[in-house]
Amino acid sequence: MSLNAAKKKHFRSIGHNLNPVVIVADKGLTDGVVEETLRALNDHELIKVKFNIGDREVRQQLINELVSTTDADLVQTIGKVALLFKAADKPNPMLSNLLRVQG
Repeated sequence: MSLNAAKKKHFRSIGHNLNPVVIVADKGLTDGVVEETLRALNDHELIKVKFNIGDREVRQQLINELVSTTDADLVQTIGKVALLFKAADKPNPMLSNLLRVQG
């Protein structure tokens, strides 16, 4: 699913106040990191992931790999933080960053 410009802008405004919920460090994309990212996306739909990787090219490769592995949409990347979106099948109004902001 590709996000249009208006949706991305809306998600960026919501994501501005979010803190990273997943951190990718020097071990890269382990199974645990991918599982935690999927859980967080399922719970919150819109999340920030921090990549503590110094090399810019390696960091971008890991971001692209995480996006494709989790089947999420990359909304934005600023420095070492990526904002990811994946619609939940049954969003929980108490957990979803999208529903909590609207409601």
